[in-house]
Order: sequence, then structure tokens, then C-alpha cells
Amino acid sequence: MQSVRRVVLVVALLNLSYFGVEFAVAIAIGSVSLFADSVDFLEDAAVNLLIFFALGWSARRRAFVGSVLTFVILIPAVATLWMAVVKILNPVAPDPATLAITATGALAVNLTCALLLVRHRHHAGSLTKAAWLSARNDAIANLAIIGVGVATLWFVTGWLDIVVGIGIALLNIDAARSVWRAARLEARAQP
Repeated sequence: MQSVRRVVLVVALLNLSYFGVEFAVAIAIGSVSLFADSVDFLEDAAVNLLIFFALGWSARRRAFVGSVLTFVILIPAVATLWMAVVKILNPVAPDPATLAITATGALAVNLTCALLLVRHRHHAGSLTKAAWLSARNDAIANLAIIGVGVATLWFVTGWLDIVVGIGIALLNIDAARSVWRAARLEARAQP
């Protein structure tokens, strides 16, 4: 249990530190996909801190926290959809080099987190599953953002960034659904 707690605390701190970097860059270059990913870093930090504390709780309480995490995971999706609507009104392309470089840094952080969490993903049910799914999905999203940066060198449009940002929102919605299902199974298994 202690090793899992240490891992989720490290993951929380890594996510919180890169949130600031990515959020500042997203605002500076007007990127929907980086904005979505930065808000997701903040959400991941909160999720992992909550998991850090909840791991010592009973299975029933952990199942409840897993249900709550479902809604926390949805926050980046809502924020992204808001940013996408704003960007659709003015689809200016973000700077491709800055976008790709920032996403590469995010990928390094998320891969590190995913590697730290992979062996614990089934421990404590929905809680560690939520942490691992978030890190894995974020690494996938970062690859897509890097692709947007490269593609924007040839196709100077903000639409690629908007589409990937919305895709990240959909990935978060799917992760929330998986965590909800795992939390409900845990709750039903309790006497």
C-alpha cells in the first residue's frame, strides 16, 4: 500500500508541475489541444492527490471516491469544449514549433507517470485504474498534439488543433465511463 501511495504522490506532483508550463504556453499561442491537456494535468494532479489519501480508506469509501472521480475526470472535457467553441469563432493556427515542443515535454511527463502506475493499475480498484487510465490517455493525446504541430507546418489552420482538442475531451469522457463502471462494480461487491 505504501509503494502505491508514494507512486501516486509522485505522479500528482509531476502533473501539477507541468500543468503550469502547458497552461501558460496554451494561452500564449491560443491552442485548444494544449489548453485541454493542461487542464487535464491539473485534473490528474487532483485525482492522484485524492487517491493518495483515499488508499487507506475502506473498500466502500474507495468505491464512492471512484464514483466522484468520474465527475472530476469530466471537468477537462467541459473546459475543452468551451475553449473549442471560442476557437471555432476564430480558428487561427497556433505556432506549430511551440505546440510540438510543449507537447513533447508533456509526453515525457505522461509516459513517466504511466510507467510508474502500470504495475499498480489493478490495486485498489477504480482509484488506481483512474490514475493509470489518465496517464495512458494523456500520452496518447500528447502524440496527437505533436502530430498537430507537425501537420500545422504544412496546413496553416486552427482546425487541426480544434479537432484534437475535442478528441481529448472524448478520451476523457471514455475514461470517466470506465472509472464509473469499475466503481459501480466495487460498490456492488461490498456487503
